[in-house]
Amino acid sequence: MSAKKGPKHYQLLQERFPEVLQAVEQLGSTARAAGPLDDKTAHLIQLGVAAATGSVGAVHSHARRALQAGASEEELQHTLLLLVSTIGFPKVAAALAWLQETIDK
Repeated sequence: MSAKKGPKHYQLLQERFPEVLQAVEQLGSTARAAGPLDDKTAHLIQLGVAAATGSVGAVHSHARRALQAGASEEELQHTLLLLVSTIGFPKVAAALAWLQETIDK
């Protein structure tokens, strides 16, 4: 993300600690480039982990990034649905609601 984009908490961090955010973003890019998975698949995996940890912001971010990488709404929904037997229905239902917020934007 570039300056002045993203949620307010992200903007605040960007203003106060730009070098740290740049390093975090670079780490993510480097990790994605280090292996054979394409960006869409990587963001779908990260979406699943975001849902499992209950991170609303990360669900929004990786849903948005997966869509930008070519994922369909159905692929995002299926990614979360696959987690029902692992993280439970309540967490999946919450993550699907957060996903819908991103899709509705």
